[in-house]
Amino acid sequence: MLGAIGLDETHESAYRALVSVGAADVPDLARRLTLGEHATERALRRLERHGLAAQSSGRPGRWVAAPPGVALGALLTQQRHELEKAELAAALLAEEYRAQATEPAVHDLVEVVIGAAAVTQRFLQLQLGATAEVCALVTGNPMVVSGTDNDAEENAAERGVGYRVVLERAVLDQPTGLTELSAALSRDEQVRVVDKVPTKLVIADRTLAMVPLTSHTAEPAALVVHASGLLELLSGLFESVWRDALPLRLDSRGVMEQEPDGPDVTDLEILSLLLAGLTDASVAKQLDLGLRTVQRRVKRLMELTGVTTRLQLGWHSYEKGWVARD
Repeated sequence: MLGAIGLDETHESAYRALVSVGAADVPDLARRLTLGEHATERALRRLERHGLAAQSSGRPGRWVAAPPGVALGALLTQQRHELEKAELAAALLAEEYRAQATEPAVHDLVEVVIGAAAVTQRFLQLQLGATAEVCALVTGNPMVVSGTDNDAEENAAERGVGYRVVLERAVLDQPTGLTELSAALSRDEQVRVVDKVPTKLVIADRTLAMVPLTSHTAEPAALVVHASGLLELLSGLFESVWRDALPLRLDSRGVMEQEPDGPDVTDLEILSLLLAGLTDASVAKQLDLGLRTVQRRVKRLMELTGVTTRLQLGWHSYEKGWVARD
């Protein structure tokens, strides 16, 4: 848990042990940590450099822990400062890049990535850099990254990034297909299925896309497409496949297909609370959902009813019988 401030598992265990006993000498702490005395002393010296431990002045040979609220607070403040500097540097670099690319050359709009390691790295970067939404078409034959290896997807979902994914039906027949799908649905990702998708595709925030390249060599390759007419075309392709696909949901019987003809129970609860005058944030808190989850569901309901405002959505909800009049 303290890895973010530079402590590995051994140092964290040593600090936790010191906090729990108040003071300890090296042999006693070594026994508690099941480490050698030399390794324990090295860990204590590392904690001392971080300001987390010190040798007791009143009890020679014993070590004491610094108060967590003070010591860890200082390290966290320093870490935040370093992150702020990194964010500023990233913003300046992004501004410099935009200034240089005001009128990008055609060859700058498309990158060719060759090699399994390079393709994997670019694929993960695409998701880690997303801030709003990732859209994907998934075939039954992953090129370099399987669903079980894709930690970036879970990371992005935890940050509130929305996922819309269309699966080829063959994915569900794979040994880990249903397991991966259940995990995605449990993260509140929107998943649909079709018999066949035209191509593998990933789009991040509608500003960057990645598609595989068919190659005569055994080396995997992919195109990374930046904002351009080609990216708009790929986004249109995804939306077209998405509209024709059947939604998947997870219930007590497992993964089920459902026709996109109405809201689910959670949608109805959200609608009722919104019509009662609650804000999105209050609805999210009331239903123990994420704020972005509530907003995504409302957006989907608006798309389902073909309306453009929430006022229209409320009227259609009454007309369709989704909510009852008092």
